[in-house]
Amino acid sequence: MNLQDYIGKIRTFLSYKVFTLICFLLLAIVLYGVLFYNVKPQTYDVELFSVSDKTIRSPKTIVDEERTKEEQQKAADAVEKVYTFKKEKQQNRVSLIDSIFEFVLDINEETSTGKEKTDGKPEKKPIEEKLELLKSNLTANVNEDVTKSIPDEVFLALLKSNINELERARTIVVGQVETLMSEKIREENVPHYKNLISDRIGLTSLHSSLKDASVELGKYAIVANEIYDPEQTEERKKQAIQSVEPVKILQGQVIAQEGHLIDHETYHQLQLLGLLKSNPSVKPYIGLGIFVFLIIGSLFLYFTTFRVKEEKKQNYLILLSFIFIISLILMKIVGIISDLELDNIGYIFPAAMAPMLIRILLNERFAFILTIILAACGSIIFHDEIAGSINVEIAIYILFSGTAGILLLTNRNRRSNILQTGFYVSIINVFIIFFLLFLGNGQLTKIEYVYYLTFAFVSGLLSAILTIGLLPFFEAGFGILSTLKLIELSNPNHPLLKKILMEAPGTYHHSVMVANLAESACEAVGANGLLARVGCYYHDIGKTRRPQFFIENQMNIENPHNHLSPESSRDIIIAHAKDGAEMLKKHKLPKEIVDIAEQHHGTTLLKYFYYKAKEENEGINEADFRYPGPKPQTKEAAIISIADSVEAAVRSMSRPTLEQIKEVIQSIVQDRLQDDQLNECDITLKELEVIKKTFCETLNGIFHSRIEYPNSK
Repeated sequence: MNLQDYIGKIRTFLSYKVFTLICFLLLAIVLYGVLFYNVKPQTYDVELFSVSDKTIRSPKTIVDEERTKEEQQKAADAVEKVYTFKKEKQQNRVSLIDSIFEFVLDINEETSTGKEKTDGKPEKKPIEEKLELLKSNLTANVNEDVTKSIPDEVFLALLKSNINELERARTIVVGQVETLMSEKIREENVPHYKNLISDRIGLTSLHSSLKDASVELGKYAIVANEIYDPEQTEERKKQAIQSVEPVKILQGQVIAQEGHLIDHETYHQLQLLGLLKSNPSVKPYIGLGIFVFLIIGSLFLYFTTFRVKEEKKQNYLILLSFIFIISLILMKIVGIISDLELDNIGYIFPAAMAPMLIRILLNERFAFILTIILAACGSIIFHDEIAGSINVEIAIYILFSGTAGILLLTNRNRRSNILQTGFYVSIINVFIIFFLLFLGNGQLTKIEYVYYLTFAFVSGLLSAILTIGLLPFFEAGFGILSTLKLIELSNPNHPLLKKILMEAPGTYHHSVMVANLAESACEAVGANGLLARVGCYYHDIGKTRRPQFFIENQMNIENPHNHLSPESSRDIIIAHAKDGAEMLKKHKLPKEIVDIAEQHHGTTLLKYFYYKAKEENEGINEADFRYPGPKPQTKEAAIISIADSVEAAVRSMSRPTLEQIKEVIQSIVQDRLQDDQLNECDITLKELEVIKKTFCETLNGIFHSRIEYPNSK
């Protein structure tokens, strides 16, 4: 009992969907378990202000957010406040002071109330009335509320002064304001400039009250003209913050040196990296879970859309899983060896083994999918002693090596071709190594180059050797009929083929002729031509039990059916299909070959013996003279069924012409269709036309006309 039989027993207890889900779940668990150690961060039991007993390096590159914020704050604090010089303030303040003097002069020009005294001089307005009028005019015509900011004593002193004194005071104050306000004055420097204008005006020869009033006006005129700009300042701070490079802890960076003190900074970095046993990080495990989910999810989606029978789909899944797990185990073993200070031994991993096995046993698409998955897993397992890191170089190496194995394995029919492919893969591996080394501009010694190249070369050869060694186990365990197995079965030295050749030479020749027809027709419609050829070799093995009862073996002997009843002849002829299937099962030939032997006659009617029996008994049942079947279930079986009849019919003809061959083929195919013999296989009418054409070409090449040479005398 092979592995497939055990799997079949499990299937009987579970539905297809449940069984498939269990397979994917187990594969996910195995994948997570294999990669778990490689992403598990190494933690250290260290205390603050203790001495490190080993050198600790960072397993990854991360940003120290706390330190980065500190540096950004320092950069922001270093930005000076931005001030904007308002040049127009000089003219505004000068105009304000000038306007005050102008209003005072205007009021003083109004020297009378319009009435005359007894001595004939105009009557002057009271000073209080002038003050009120001045303040009213200033309030109405000046934007600033100067009357509240400037004391009344200042206005009274101005109103009491004559025109000449006012003009002189006006010139002095306006000049000093204009001079000082031309300089950049910040808010904090305003008192200094007020004192400065006070001192300068105080040195003038104005009379005391007017001088004091002029000082107050000058001090009032002095304001800040270089104003703090909060928006510009904030923008410059943002620019300073953005210009700060993030503070990073680089992968491979030494965090703690052996024998050195664990200070606050070192402890903070160890804590940030999750290297302390007191606060291990769970992020690597979550990341690995996402990685496994993506891989298993992708496989699940692909298998869901894969259009084959459920049983076959599950066989593919289990086979793929086994090969994948074997590759992971090999990868893990090499990874463990690389941890023993054997640098870069990861390149010895037989990266092309799994792709070549899948290419031979399944198809190219599955092989490419597995290659990509193995490359991703390899990048984690061969992590250069830094848990959780990704080794891109080894991923590229595995990807290219596996792809080379798939593409170079063009002829899968011989085991020697696998070894040859392994040699070619070794050469490709060497080129990949040179590409990686030269691109990285690495400085290596000669002995290191030798190690690299040796590992790469051994990887290719090891892939071929393991492929050849594991192939028979998978073929036997899963009952897979690979091309290599078919080639082995086509060897004339196989015991059953030798049996046919020795005991039924006519049948052997007939089988070879049918094989030529069936193979060419299968290849023309995209079916498995090699399977058809090998199936033809064995399809009539049942005739070896009674070879003389079949016409192709009746050489120089009387036909034994002449002395038998139609029913006896029927039983003998029909039995060869069942006998052949039993013999093939006994010799453990693949199921596909057994099915061809069992199905190549379908449920067709033995017309000759049926009509012969009908001549003797009109009430004979037609069903009794039909093969038990089943009908052909595959294209290969259907094509062999037609080819078997076509070859026998054409061989019985004397010097068949092309037109006669066409008529025979058309008649046989039409008979199969009308008899519903092709209803249970997926062959189409269009493919039948291609098959008929191929049969015609092949048979015409065999039975072509020959020139008749005169007998030599």
